[in-house]
Amino acid sequence: MIDLRPIAAILGVLLTILGTTMMIPALVDVVTGEGDYVVYAAAAVITAFVGLSLWLAGRTSEVEKLDLRQAFVLTTASWGLLSAFAAIPFMWANTALSFTDAYFEAMSGLTTTGATVISGLDHRPAGILIWRAFLHWYGGVGIIVLAMALLPMLRIGGMQLFRAESSDKSEKVLPRAAQLAKGIVGTYVLLTVACAFTYAICGMSVFDAVAHAMATISTGGFSTHDASIGYFHSPAIEYAAIFFMLSGSLPFVLYVRVLAGDFSRLVANTEVRLFLSLVVLFALISFVEQVRGNIAHGEEAMRHALFNVVTLMSTTGFVAVDYTNWGPPTDALYFIVMFLGACTGSTAGGMKSFRIAILGSALGQHLRRIIYPNGVFPVRYGGKPIGDDVVASVLSFAFLYLATFLVIGIVVNALGFDLITSFSASITALANVGPGLGPVVGPSQNFASLPDHVIWLLSFAMLLGRLELFTVLVLFLPSFWRR
Repeated sequence: MIDLRPIAAILGVLLTILGTTMMIPALVDVVTGEGDYVVYAAAAVITAFVGLSLWLAGRTSEVEKLDLRQAFVLTTASWGLLSAFAAIPFMWANTALSFTDAYFEAMSGLTTTGATVISGLDHRPAGILIWRAFLHWYGGVGIIVLAMALLPMLRIGGMQLFRAESSDKSEKVLPRAAQLAKGIVGTYVLLTVACAFTYAICGMSVFDAVAHAMATISTGGFSTHDASIGYFHSPAIEYAAIFFMLSGSLPFVLYVRVLAGDFSRLVANTEVRLFLSLVVLFALISFVEQVRGNIAHGEEAMRHALFNVVTLMSTTGFVAVDYTNWGPPTDALYFIVMFLGACTGSTAGGMKSFRIAILGSALGQHLRRIIYPNGVFPVRYGGKPIGDDVVASVLSFAFLYLATFLVIGIVVNALGFDLITSFSASITALANVGPGLGPVVGPSQNFASLPDHVIWLLSFAMLLGRLELFTVLVLFLPSFWRR
């Protein structure tokens, strides 16, 4: 059997931290004169009490580190349990959501998806708006730690390729992993402050600037307004959002290297260059489609193209304009973009650019072998050959990613929704993007009209996508739980 004591202890610490942070929206409501501060205080007490209880029950000196199976359980349990407790304020506060909708909103926040079931954001109390933004920010830090520490150990979807980023046996950015984590968190905070300051200079109120900064750097997408970034009607704010969404899409360990004086790593990184190249390519296609369709021209068309491609590829999900009114070609383009994602070690979701690079190299290898059956053509990444285990892991992930998308889309369609709604809702949840396509879950709508069983399915899809699929699905194997 799996020893659950260290898992309980770590979950207890995470819950205690979450409960403590619930006092942030409580203080905001006190300052703004709202009565929901009592709700947040009560939720904080409950969450911290359960967290401390788990820590006391699980702490032990006999277990110094997690084994592989414990790491799988901890990773999935962290997002599942934290979302349940983070949902409490949504049920008790002004929003008065059901547990189903509250759990969806909390899961969407912690996985930095940005899909929402809450309407009338412009008139909601400040506390609930800052709580949504903070869930993004808190989840974003967790995602970076997950990508750098746990997933490479779990050998999920080719993530073993990045073991060297934090391994003591390889070239290190800083002497110890703790210092690396400190550097990453410091960079995360610094980017958030810079983003908030920029938004404020561009015309946002201080409150809007802080909330949107937390949602931008975490590539989450929760806004304080129903119209999202489009509420401000400001090209300057849109350009600022583009820059900082891109910033949140790049590997944070590279920022630490830049701060340490190694400026070349950020531009020389294969995954970064591929990601930025794809952004430029799809933005140019979107620009041409707007001009051909007489939708927009010149700077406006390019700004809209860049914003929409970056917000979808970074999986942020901010909306500046309702692009679903631009016709089927644009819908098809943005539907493809939803699959891609950004870089490993960032807060973004999706397929990840390094997997796209490996899939392309593997395809090229296969085509060359057809022409030259006796030739030796290794799959390369960053100019270096990579092992067959990484290639097999990436191919398996790509197959499962597409298969999961299809299964979820077909199930939603069978429950009575049109194809555009079904499959866009499936990929936007699985890739942690946020808005879908069509009149039901499109960028000008939200997910509130979906029935509970679909909401639960999409909540599970967000968890699957955030934790790289295998991390969750392996728990359903009976052999996993046998000694």
